[in-house]
Amino acid sequence: MGKKKREKERKGKRARTGRKHENTQVYKFYEVKGDEVIRKKKSCPRCGSGTNLAAHKGRAYCGKCGYTEFDKKTEPVAKEKPAQPKDKPVAQPKEEPAAQPNE
Repeated sequence: MGKKKREKERKGKRARTGRKHENTQVYKFYEVKGDEVIRKKKSCPRCGSGTNLAAHKGRAYCGKCGYTEFDKKTEPVAKEKPAQPKDKPVAQPKEEPAAQPNE
């Protein structure tokens, strides 16, 4: 058998795939009204008031301890089997007429 041809090696850097990391803009998590500072995000019940929960679609998640709260509206519902309609009778196998003896 002959030798396998060796693939050419890549030279240089690979092109970056995916999106580049963006810095967290913490000032958007708070709102100032008069003399009070109001939090826009919910705090984690396990970690305390210093950790905010990330707001995802249908859930809130703590990146520090992994605590998750699911929204009540988007809870998964168990799929039920479709019921057969009651108006249509179940098809019974047809009976063949009895064979008459030949005379």
